[in-house]
Amino acid sequence: MDKKEKKKIKVEDIEKEKCGCTSCDCDDCDCGEECTCENCDCDESCNCKEDNKLKEEINTLKDKLARTQAEMQNFKRRKEEETSQRLKYCNEDLLLKFVNVCDNFERAIQMDDDNLTDEVSKFLEGFKMMYTNMVDILKVNEVVEIECLGKPFDANTMEAILVEHFDDRKPNEVVDVLQKGYMYKDKLLRPAMVKVND
Repeated sequence: MDKKEKKKIKVEDIEKEKCGCTSCDCDDCDCGEECTCENCDCDESCNCKEDNKLKEEINTLKDKLARTQAEMQNFKRRKEEETSQRLKYCNEDLLLKFVNVCDNFERAIQMDDDNLTDEVSKFLEGFKMMYTNMVDILKVNEVVEIECLGKPFDANTMEAILVEHFDDRKPNEVVDVLQKGYMYKDKLLRPAMVKVND
């Protein structure tokens, strides 16, 4: 460094000392007056506007970060609820098919076996045992038959297939169950098909 450069540095330092600044930032200025570009004797330009822009950007980014974190928490909560719902009703399709098989077994065991030969009666007895086992499996899986007969018609759990008038029955009462309905836990697995009094 030669003497001329040293002199330049010293002159600049002296000029800055006139206002007491080492830089022209508002926070660092020791002037008695508010630091603005017009009033400051420093050679450097004032960074006030840039500082305000940076603060605004920081606030905007903080806000975006908070929103993103909230969205992520909501997404995580929704996924957990979705997963728990799927696990809760994971056997729904299988149980619905199983219920249909139970219907066929019911029809078979409702046959009147008075006129049947001994061999057919033994088959029917076997069907009854299998049907009992199937009903037990449904109960273990929280599948419950919907009670319909003699109850008021409920559109949420029943489908009215036939409507007929009976004087000795209440209006809108279920008089016959054509196909049983089932609830799976707290969800409708299959609606009951019923005949309703008009």
